[in-house]
Amino acid sequence: MREYLGDIGHLCVIISFIFSILATISFGKSTVSVDLAKKDSWIRFARGIFFIHSLAVFGVVAALFTIISQHYYEYHYAWSHSSNNLPSEYMISCFWEGQEGSFLLWTFWNVLLGLILIKVNKTWEAPVMAIFCLVQLFLCSMILGIVIPGLDFKIGSSPFILLKDYMGDIPVYQNNPNFIPEDGTGLNPLLQNYWMVIHPPTLFLGFAATLVPFAYCMAGLWQGRYKEWIRPAFPWALFAASSLGIGILMGAYWAYETLNFGGYWNWDPVENAVYVPWLILVAGIHTMLIFKNSNKSLQASVILITAQFLLILYSTFLTRSGVLGDSSVHSFTDLGLSGQLLLFLFALIIIAVIFISVRWKKLGGEENEEVSVYSREFWIFIGVVVFCLAAFQVLYTTSIPVYNKFLGWVGIESNIAPPADQIEHYTKFQIWAGILIALLSAIGQFFWWKKMDSKKLWEEMSIPAILTLLISSALICLTMLNKIDITPTYILLFTTALFSVISNISIFFKIVKNNYKLTGGAIAHIGVALMLFGILFSSGYSKIISLNTTGLIYSKEAGDDFNRDNILLWRNEWKEMNDYKLKFIGPRLEAKGFPGYIKKEHLILLDDQYKALAKKAIEHKGEKYFNKGDTIEIYPENTYYEVLIAKANGDTFTLYPRAQVNPTMGLLASPGIEHFYDKDLYAHVSSIPSPDEEKEWSPTEEYTIKPGDTVFINDYVTILNEVERVKYVPGMPLTQEDAAVMAHFHVLDREKNHSIHPIYIIKVKEGLAGQIPDVNEDLGIKISFLNIDPAKEEFTFAVNTTQKDYIILKAIEKPFINILWIGTLVLVAGLLLAMIRRYQEFAKMRDKNTE
Repeated sequence: MREYLGDIGHLCVIISFIFSILATISFGKSTVSVDLAKKDSWIRFARGIFFIHSLAVFGVVAALFTIISQHYYEYHYAWSHSSNNLPSEYMISCFWEGQEGSFLLWTFWNVLLGLILIKVNKTWEAPVMAIFCLVQLFLCSMILGIVIPGLDFKIGSSPFILLKDYMGDIPVYQNNPNFIPEDGTGLNPLLQNYWMVIHPPTLFLGFAATLVPFAYCMAGLWQGRYKEWIRPAFPWALFAASSLGIGILMGAYWAYETLNFGGYWNWDPVENAVYVPWLILVAGIHTMLIFKNSNKSLQASVILITAQFLLILYSTFLTRSGVLGDSSVHSFTDLGLSGQLLLFLFALIIIAVIFISVRWKKLGGEENEEVSVYSREFWIFIGVVVFCLAAFQVLYTTSIPVYNKFLGWVGIESNIAPPADQIEHYTKFQIWAGILIALLSAIGQFFWWKKMDSKKLWEEMSIPAILTLLISSALICLTMLNKIDITPTYILLFTTALFSVISNISIFFKIVKNNYKLTGGAIAHIGVALMLFGILFSSGYSKIISLNTTGLIYSKEAGDDFNRDNILLWRNEWKEMNDYKLKFIGPRLEAKGFPGYIKKEHLILLDDQYKALAKKAIEHKGEKYFNKGDTIEIYPENTYYEVLIAKANGDTFTLYPRAQVNPTMGLLASPGIEHFYDKDLYAHVSSIPSPDEEKEWSPTEEYTIKPGDTVFINDYVTILNEVERVKYVPGMPLTQEDAAVMAHFHVLDREKNHSIHPIYIIKVKEGLAGQIPDVNEDLGIKISFLNIDPAKEEFTFAVNTTQKDYIILKAIEKPFINILWIGTLVLVAGLLLAMIRRYQEFAKMRDKNTE
């Protein structure tokens, strides 16, 4: 079956592509048919075609997931994205790690949304689905993977290509054409995180959802229903903003938990590529709101709803064409799809431009009426302008590699460089956008579609404004008294965000008494203001607390920042750090079926890197999980570094920052984070001893001693308690004739006692004797059992010492970052509440046949 599975999957791709064409034509024929019987016949036919298309897409998904989960490594996609020992939850991430899988995920969500659109629409079904299926057609073509005969032109990249077809020129296939690798190359280590299981599906649901308002908009222009499309499109625009926004923030939280740049947003071009369409979508929602209430801004709504989807396509081109390869750390490489992506983008742009330009004069509405400065639509429109300017500033800079590429295509050499410090570049503009949005989200709410004059406006605003000024002034004074730097820009952002929170809370309580369904806007604006607070405090007042106060230079090559901002922790030694004391306890590994982390020295690592033997019984919270000598399945990619931290009041907590040493990517460090109500303590390792580097041991010292004798090793009092015969040695099979003895040393440290257990083995049949030395990493001591003198009852041991284990750690305090995450949830709650209200309005009108 496995040899045919790829063929079945590929056949399903072809079927889905062909039936998306047929569905586009059929829904289109239904749209343009004048005769009601033909219209009805075409739409029933189109539904059937779309259902077959849907089944084919489900078939593609099932085939690809089976190939990945069953480790069918004869397929290139499974081999390059998964491996035998990958935890099952990350098998899901393998599905969308590659470009083909991510396009398939997007296609899958489109199918589900298309089925919902067929279910909920009446008169809008045919034209909306015609546009919808046209986009689906393009998406299916991205995974088509067929070559046009005679033209040698390939359409799409198939996820079902065999490894021998993809890499057939490597020697192994010359010798064995049926070669199948025993293991895959595995999932990118940075993606082995639970957020990567849920972030991409959410983000691509957002991508898919942005198509729906676009399809309604195009359908409205197509059918001459210039205004009516707003009502059904509005709840979908809110849903798209929610899902896309959640997806973006999930990605930000993944970066915060997984990467080590110290934050959640790095203004990487791939991050910007989805931020821009979200800003434009939110701007479009506000112009739709204006139109719903005042019949104005129809043209702006058409442009913004169109632009947000085209920008989604543009972001897809940016991240998958390879054009950002030199400026982004996580863009895809080009699979040869860049031309197809451009065709996709330009085709949709041309269709949209034709529709809009032909219908432009019909979109004027009543906009000739002068808009009063005391109207809510005026202030919302100002906010829309701010959103658009913010989006343009990010888009302009992010597209610099595109300018260079396009100029190169026309023979003009261009080397425009992106900003050297992109965080500073974007922040200095975006912070002003944040200030204005916070201010406008407060002022605009006061109008609440009522006619307003200066007197009424002051009556409404006075209490929130006075409260804001009082609280803001008090906090600013408190900040200055504590000698905390505060800039005028920060004061403005704090004050306007506070004004927005207070204003929208007051408006919320006024509205909720009459109809809670109307509170979505106020809740969403509170969420935005809280997010601005969180961003201000966590980014503006982020503080490195792991400063090197010893004057020790860790590495001349690593630079001043590294030597200044990191603290060296020797194993098992307390170190002062700001208001904390901390101690590096030791490296830890994860094991399958074990709830915590296992001390690395309690394991004997085997040749199979995914397996280890337990040196001793391994317990967690009093429950035994493994016996001595058990073979344990481990996850060797990540090593966790246990760091015990004590606060000034004596309370302690433990962080487990992790690191991977990747052959191509170097040290990949992920932070350990301790959450407090007012801050996060964020710490990651910056340097560790190289796992491939042999330790330098001191010259051997030999001791011949009896049980009960005491010696001094590296200044530690060391007592040989006893020597006993053992019948079992982990990793060393013994026969009945063999003999093994284990020495039990007791080493006294200032804080705790340690045990060291070297072993001496006699293999009688082979006539061999050998030793298994024991190393205590806490003390940097190795003891080997050299000899036994039965006559004198003496034992000889070899002792070597080495530098103690260490890590170099960077720790940062991020004040009030929880406000950012809380604000995100509040924003989404507001958007969803508004979405439910708008959908109910649409459903009510649809049921009255006034859709």
